[in-house]
Amino acid sequence: MDRIVLAGAAQPGMKHRQGLFRLAGGDTEWRRVSRGLPEEPEIRALGFVGGKAYAGTQAGPYVSEDGGESWRSLNLPSEERTTWSVMARPGDPDTLYAGTTGTSVYRSTNAGASWERLRPPVPEGHCDMGFATRVIRMTADPSAPDEIYAGLEVGGVLRSLDGGDTWESCNADLLRLAGEEHLKSAIGSDMESEGMMDTHSLAVSPAAPGTVFLATRMGLFRSDDRGETWRELGIGNYSPLTYARDVTVSRHDPKVLFGAFSKAATSDAGSLWRSADLGESWERFDKGVDVNSTLMIVAESASDPDRVWCGARGGRTFGTEDGGKSWAQTELPDEVGGVYAMAAA
Repeated sequence: MDRIVLAGAAQPGMKHRQGLFRLAGGDTEWRRVSRGLPEEPEIRALGFVGGKAYAGTQAGPYVSEDGGESWRSLNLPSEERTTWSVMARPGDPDTLYAGTTGTSVYRSTNAGASWERLRPPVPEGHCDMGFATRVIRMTADPSAPDEIYAGLEVGGVLRSLDGGDTWESCNADLLRLAGEEHLKSAIGSDMESEGMMDTHSLAVSPAAPGTVFLATRMGLFRSDDRGETWRELGIGNYSPLTYARDVTVSRHDPKVLFGAFSKAATSDAGSLWRSADLGESWERFDKGVDVNSTLMIVAESASDPDRVWCGARGGRTFGTEDGGKSWAQTELPDEVGGVYAMAAA
């Protein structure tokens, strides 16, 4: 299908320096999109599912049925409506999950017409930071769609094995790893396990049922037993940058992973890496690209395996339409920064 790429930014209080942007067809510059969205939209999640696009905003989840040109609210009934993650159940696009500020997850079984609040626990190891905990990412195993994983910033990983009815922590072994000297980090709290609890992204692959990939401040980790135990993937053996902001599984080859790495939450460098063996080895993918701030997000097209786009915190985006042979770099307009989300059709 024709190219459609969406980019979302959130900088509360920074008028006109956040919002939703769209590239389509042969566009070379981003165009701001606002029809149907809340005023000064803060976009923290984006994704394409089937013929629809979903966005997480400060006013809850929104849906678009025209490739992101116009949007409507899905009317999340919550005081904590700031939505950090939106996910559709694999194989059942009418069942949606929304992760919000706090440890709250909401589920809809009718494409967002109504919602029920699920009640995951506050897991052990949760850190009190200068910002509210948020359900920053959710993922489900395509081969077992009732197996759902939720990543908390800053609170580790929660798991549901029954579609969200009940939840349990996957933090016990992460906290064990946090005792290793090179995995200790305390920036916003007095807990040295903070870095391991600082979840940014997680992913699962149908090529390895029961396997979970986790991106944290301290690097990349893998569980082969649904989050019971974890091991470090050693991204530092390949990349000089190890602060992991995103990890995603290819929609076209389930053995392929993409990882976004930087120096720190705010930095002057980032890089995109690719693994063809479920994270055991890595190669630089964004060759020749100048990423001048923390790389936040990677989005592979749902329809074209050669189309991959990324966004950096400072507002620079870059993408390939030929599987990494060449890259286009574009800045979001109006000095927009705080890029959190991208999606590619």
